[in-house]
Amino acid sequence: MKLSKMLISTLREVPTEAEVWSHKLMLRAGMIKKMSSGVYNYMPFGIKVIKKIEEIVRGEMDSANAQEFLASMLLTSELLIESGRENIFGEELFKLKDRHQRELCLAPTHEEAFADIARNEIKSYKQLPLNLYQIQTAYRDEKTPRFGVIRSREFIMGETCSFDENNEGLDISYNKMYNAYNNIFTRCSLKCKDVEADAAASGASASLEFVVKSEVGEEEIIICSTCGYAANMENAPSNSEPGEKEAFKELKKTLTPNVKTIEELAKFFNTTNKKFAKTLIFKADDRVVAVMVRGDRQLNESKVINAIGGAVKFELADEETVMRATSAEIGFAGPIGIVSDILLVDVEVASMYNFMVGANDTGYHYENVNYERDIKGGVGDYRKAAQGDKCTKCGSELTLDRGIEVAHIMKLGTTYSQSMGATFIGQDGKNMPLVMGWYGIGIDRTMAAIIEQHHDENGIKWPMALAPYQVVVVPVSIKDEEQMRIAVEIYNSLKQIGVEVLMDDRNERVGVKFKDLDLIGIPIRITIGKKISEGSVEFKLRCAEDNEIIEIGSVIDRIKQEFANNNITL
Repeated sequence: MKLSKMLISTLREVPTEAEVWSHKLMLRAGMIKKMSSGVYNYMPFGIKVIKKIEEIVRGEMDSANAQEFLASMLLTSELLIESGRENIFGEELFKLKDRHQRELCLAPTHEEAFADIARNEIKSYKQLPLNLYQIQTAYRDEKTPRFGVIRSREFIMGETCSFDENNEGLDISYNKMYNAYNNIFTRCSLKCKDVEADAAASGASASLEFVVKSEVGEEEIIICSTCGYAANMENAPSNSEPGEKEAFKELKKTLTPNVKTIEELAKFFNTTNKKFAKTLIFKADDRVVAVMVRGDRQLNESKVINAIGGAVKFELADEETVMRATSAEIGFAGPIGIVSDILLVDVEVASMYNFMVGANDTGYHYENVNYERDIKGGVGDYRKAAQGDKCTKCGSELTLDRGIEVAHIMKLGTTYSQSMGATFIGQDGKNMPLVMGWYGIGIDRTMAAIIEQHHDENGIKWPMALAPYQVVVVPVSIKDEEQMRIAVEIYNSLKQIGVEVLMDDRNERVGVKFKDLDLIGIPIRITIGKKISEGSVEFKLRCAEDNEIIEIGSVIDRIKQEFANNNITL
């Protein structure tokens, strides 16, 4: 392809809306163009990369004996009601009605479509195991789209669903897909970490996320460098720090005027944050839930939601609700005498002695509170794991990191098949629910994550297998007939052997061309300049600092060598 005929719209300035490298470079390189908040058009260079990632996904799914199909972007509301996900997604669903006033939605993901096909097409155990996959666009009305295609309202997903007779079969399917996803990320030159994820929220028995480490990632992950254990913060347990044993002291109500925060209380009582237990009050649908964690800890909302059996809407209680529950202003809530539907006590708080809490009376706190003697509640792990906590596997210290989730695999079991009536006749002649696994990879998120790992201050550094074009031939002066003749010869020779090659025949200064090509990230650049009089051209790898001067006759062999180094067959 000749660049003079291409739609290319690179930007010199960084768009003010872009916060992360992938977003900045995708906009500047003309890979994407914003249509509205969280909605982007993929331009010619961008869609070529997307298609290459899709083909890698297809190749690994086909190797895992999955069969491709294509579900509709539209889901009927009846399907989402059957699965129970209409309430879970709530306002994130894009809803519409057809001319007959039947309610539809744009699919947020397609588990219901998979289950609907299975319940209509799978009749007998003889059809199992079965693995279906698709690459399709999904939609969510994100409240705060950000980071370009990392958190957008419209995104491309590779979705796979496995159907088995039993859990043993599910284990085999799950492991196949785990290996397939690892192969995908290896082929994409993407360094990923698989981390344990929250399974309870989806009804799964096991759940793993593939996370790319990134300072700007929305996922918080806890890692043990000793044993390799890793978990999403939503799911990460940690060993509690037991309180120092003391004899119970007499409960005492103390005046604490205008002292509300843990930091203010620690200063007021001349002690540390660890001597307090804070009581946080939430509204979980129509229930009031109070949760206690140690003063220096952060609450893990996912653990709380799982502990109360789920909630469609879970949020901090408003001032009116707090007043009804505690008869006090915000800042003085405590467990003694609180009016709530549920009281949860973190296991660390349950092991403390003579600690302090709000007195449910504006301007007062209790001293010398002890679990069981003064309060009772559901004891469990409700806090966020933190840097320096002990690993539950080996006892070493945990470290906190951030990352971008690019894929998620789950053992769904019979969660969807039971709710949607997806059954089969087993070998014993009985009707049984299908045992399902679900596996999803974000195609455009993967693209963004690759850029996060492969870039410099000049632009993108695409791995050879993913670059929109692998080689670019650059004549320094398009007015020089000899330069153009040799450029066209090399360009045509590369096309004939199957190389995806560009020729930058634009009437621009060579410095402008180089800046654009580095920004776009073409892996190999062949520059045709004055050295052709000596029978030589300039050979430059995007990932290398220095240029090479090579003979014109060796260009094809040199490029074949680079392709072989990148395991690409011509």
